[in-house]
Amino acid sequence: MSEEPENTAPETPVEASAPTDTPPDRLAANPRSPFHQPALLERGVGIRFDGVERNNVDEYCVSEGWVKVAAGNSRDRYGQPLTIKLKGKVEAYFRT
Repeated sequence: MSEEPENTAPETPVEASAPTDTPPDRLAANPRSPFHQPALLERGVGIRFDGVERNNVDEYCVSEGWVKVAAGNSRDRYGQPLTIKLKGKVEAYFRT
C-alpha cells in the first residue's frame, strides 16, 4: 500500500510567470511576420547596431547578426516598404 500526499497540485515555476529582461533572439515590427510579438513591442525594444543606436529597425536577429531597415520611401507593389538587410553586431535591450 502506497500513501499519497494530500496536496498533489502541480508546482508552477516562478520563472515562467515573470517577464525576462532579455528580448528575444529575433523580433519583427511587421504584423505579417511570424516573429511579430506585439506585447514585447509595446514594452519597448531598443537596438544597438555596430555600437550605434538605431530607431528605424523593422526586424532583427541577434544570433545571425543582421537587422532589416526600410530602404528610403520605396514601396513594393503591395504597398509594403522595401527593406535592406544590414549585417553586423546586434544588441537588443528593453528600454523600460
